[in-house]
Amino acid sequence: MTSSIGLRAFALALTAMMATAPSLSQACTRLVYLGANNQVVTARSMDWRYEMPTDLWSFPRGMARNGEVGPNSLNWTSKYGSVITSGYGVSTSDGMNEAGLVANLLWLAEADYPKFDSSRPGLSIALWAQYVLDNFATVAEAVAVLEKDPFVIYSDSVPGLQLATTLHLSLSDASGDSAIIEYIGGKPVIHHSRNYQVMTNSPTFDKQLALDDYWKEIGGTVMLPGTNRAADRFARASFYVGAIPKDDNPDRALAAVFSVIRNVSVPLGIATQDQPNISSTRWRTVADQQRKLYFFESVLTPNVFWVDLKAIDFSADKGKVKKLDLGPQQSNIFSGDATAQFKEAAPFKFLGKP
Repeated sequence: MTSSIGLRAFALALTAMMATAPSLSQACTRLVYLGANNQVVTARSMDWRYEMPTDLWSFPRGMARNGEVGPNSLNWTSKYGSVITSGYGVSTSDGMNEAGLVANLLWLAEADYPKFDSSRPGLSIALWAQYVLDNFATVAEAVAVLEKDPFVIYSDSVPGLQLATTLHLSLSDASGDSAIIEYIGGKPVIHHSRNYQVMTNSPTFDKQLALDDYWKEIGGTVMLPGTNRAADRFARASFYVGAIPKDDNPDRALAAVFSVIRNVSVPLGIATQDQPNISSTRWRTVADQQRKLYFFESVLTPNVFWVDLKAIDFSADKGKVKKLDLGPQQSNIFSGDATAQFKEAAPFKFLGKP
């Protein structure tokens, strides 16, 4: 639709459709800031209705992995070390590797995975983000492999809940390149462009782009939608990530990115009885991909802290698996550089096919 009236009518119709769509339990936001002096920062919020056990982990190179779906699991050995945020102690929800590649998993109710076929190499969805962090340095490298559909995804229920796990994956790298990978109709659909700086939840990413065009026509200085719904968070994040100054001081730029991801977060304790998709923000991560700093902020603690990937020994021969225990509901308090507070630990087992 090229006319402004047509675009407006489409966007309003899509917004109305989303308001009556089936409810979700998770609602997150991801954005990529492209700053001065090639600074790239990726931020995301984790909004979840239920308590989600979460910790930070450091994984070295040389780890033998398998897709955790049985005899025909995909197998690989990690080429890159990474720092990740775990979900339920059985999956990688978020993380950055030593090359500056960032992977974020967000909820997508419309995700439609292929029927599991044991004749193809299989990969548990719990390992989807980790597979990318282990194997690729850039978005282009990852897309070149993923567009060949090299494995079949296996997805099960969220631990402890009668809720099918339906996710889409966002990638960004130290150059500022981005990609969004969604499974629609049983096939991976990949949106690959440096321009794809923002992702939320429903609808599918192509429709999110249409809504973005609508709000760009109005202009963020005139009006922005203020609710916690995914479409409104997308509009605010898209406007603000492009509007904040490209400050030469990387710390000031980082502070601006934090202000945007907080702006699209959902206040603690907010719940709407007939709209469980409006879920409180539990935690936020911000990855400085040039300086290799991975920041974590729990809504239940007073401080932001960070992990310096440059200070970690990721070598296959000397590097160790280490864990930073965030405590119940991420309530353990850390401050400043927490890299040295990781403790050696046995790696968790990824959730897979029984």
